[in-house]
Order: sequence, then structure tokens, then C-alpha cells
Amino acid sequence: MIPPKANAAFVAAMEDVLDVYTRPQDAKRPLVCLDETSKQLSKETRTPIPMRPGQSARSDYEYERNGVASLFMLFAPLIGWRHVAVREQRTAIDYAYVLRDLADVHFPDAEKIMLVQDNLNTHKRASLYKAFPPAEARRIAERFEWHYTPTHGSWMNIAECEISVLARQCLDRRIPEQASLETELNAWTTTRNAKKKVKWQFTTEDARTKLSQLYPQIE
Repeated sequence: MIPPKANAAFVAAMEDVLDVYTRPQDAKRPLVCLDETSKQLSKETRTPIPMRPGQSARSDYEYERNGVASLFMLFAPLIGWRHVAVREQRTAIDYAYVLRDLADVHFPDAEKIMLVQDNLNTHKRASLYKAFPPAEARRIAERFEWHYTPTHGSWMNIAECEISVLARQCLDRRIPEQASLETELNAWTTTRNAKKKVKWQFTTEDARTKLSQLYPQIE
């Protein structure tokens, strides 16, 4: 993405997210990044030939489309925890249910969850009110401290980096249906959670020096 130059809204959102990333780890206030992608489900129309000595596995070029699954990547970088929620759609209601599970299932003891996400139109408190009664929607909303990457600056969302890894390591093959997809995702998250934490290195001070062209010039 190409960030806008001399844009106050961009740098305000950027500095907000960068400051969140430099906070020390706190079990009561975990940092969780959220991003979305999709996966085209594809059935084989001819039986693949498995790998054997001296020959790679082979699949026919022809396949049958079998719908699209929506993936919500949840990533807590400071503790190295990942979870990919699979939904049939990417609506406001799907997003609301993902947030409810994040608060009540994955981090039930957190006082506040530091939620970093992009500016997709469903990534709003309003989505909770489309899925739940007002009291429940408000309860869930209050479990989060909401932070947004700037428009044209989604590279600051660490969950986007994890989606890139997921695409290369897990999604770069034909997967026929949602059940198989969930099995693949569970295996990927289990393996990666056992190995990889992330400590963000780029700070607000770095941004003010290296990205000075993005800041408005004060006369």
C-alpha cells in the first residue's frame, strides 16, 4: 500500500498502534491482532497420483469449485498464540461471533483485550448490535480496547503478516471442504504456536525519523 504523505489522520492512527505494540506483556490486558482472508475450496475431479521415489506427487489441472470459506486470523504476538476461526461468510454478524469467542472462550480472564485491526466496514462495535441484544453487545464491546491501523497502512497489523505465512505454509493447495480446512488449520496453528512469538521492533520514534515524509509540516 502507498501511504498518504503529510496526512495527520494516518500518522495519528499509526502512532496509536505503534504505542500499543510497545506495551509490556500483561496477562490481564493481552494484545490480540485480527485480520481476515478467504480460501477457495476445490475438489479433485481425478484421483491424484501420490509421491513415490524419483517422482513428485501429481494432480490434474482440472478441479471442481466447492464454495469459499472465510478465515478470521486471531494472533496474540507477545505470547505466540494463534487461532483461525472458519466461517461460511465475512459479514458483520460473523465478525461479532468471532469477537464473542475471543472474549469469552479464548481470553475469559482478561480485563481488557487490546484489539488491533484494520478499518474494514464490519470491524466496528455496531456489528455486535447486529448479532446480539443490546446488553450483550455492550458487554462484549466493553471487553475490548479498540485500535485501528490507518487507512493504507494495514501492514502495521501483525495478523496480516501471519496470514501471509499461513497462505504459504497451509493454504497453497487444494482443500475440498470446510472440515478438511479446519483440520489443516488446527495442525498449522498447533505447530506454529509451539515455536513462534513476535516482538515488534518498529517504534513511534523510528516512525518519526524514517517516515518523516508522512507527517504534516508545521509552519
